[in-house]
Amino acid sequence: MSHKLNQMERNLGYLNKHRIVYRQLPTTDVPTDTFDWGWFYEEGTFQCYTLFTSKAKITTFKSLKWHLLVLWYLNPQLDPDDFIGLSKVISNREHGFATFTLKDSILDKMVYEVSMLDLDEPPKNRARKVIFKPFLNMPINEKLSIVGKLIGRGKSTNEGDIYQCMLDIHELDQKITFSKIAKILGCSSRTVQRNIGDELKREKELLNREL
Repeated sequence: MSHKLNQMERNLGYLNKHRIVYRQLPTTDVPTDTFDWGWFYEEGTFQCYTLFTSKAKITTFKSLKWHLLVLWYLNPQLDPDDFIGLSKVISNREHGFATFTLKDSILDKMVYEVSMLDLDEPPKNRARKVIFKPFLNMPINEKLSIVGKLIGRGKSTNEGDIYQCMLDIHELDQKITFSKIAKILGCSSRTVQRNIGDELKREKELLNREL
C-alpha cells in the first residue's frame, strides 16, 4: 500500500451532498455513565456506527462489504440506483475511502448480496464501551487517559479487556502497541503479551495496517 494512497483525502463532500448517513450513536442502549465528553457503557454497545471518522481506510473486500452494509442499513431512503452510485464512489480508490478499486462485475455482485440482506437485523458490529462525542476537541493523550480510567479500573487483563483497548486506540487514529494497551490496563507490556492470543495478534496487525 503506498503512502500516497493512504493519505488521500476522502470525498466526504459526496456523502454530505447526498445526505448520506454514515454515523450513528446508540439508539436504545442506555449508557452506564454520561460525561461532558461522551458516554460509557459498562457492558458495551453494538449500536455505535462511526464510519470514516478515523484515518483508517478500507483495505479488504470483507471490510468494503461491511461498510456498504452499514450504509445500506443507515440509509433506508436509498433506492437501488442511488445505492449503486454510492457503492461505486466508496469502492473507487480515487475517492479516498478504499486503497483499491473494485471491478464493476465484482461490485455488482457485492451490492446485490448486500441489498438482499434483512435490514431489520443490524449489521454485525464491534462492541464499544467508551464513546466520545462527535467533533470533540480534546487532545489524544486526554482521551487515552479517560479510556484507561474507565476500561482499566479494576479490570483483569483478559482478551476481552485487551480487545476493548485495541478498539479504542484504533478509533483515536493511534497505532496499537503492547505498551499502550498496558498503560490503559495498568499492567506491564509483558502481561499483555502473555494474555493475548494469536487471533487478537492478527486483529492488532490488521487494525494497524488500516492506518
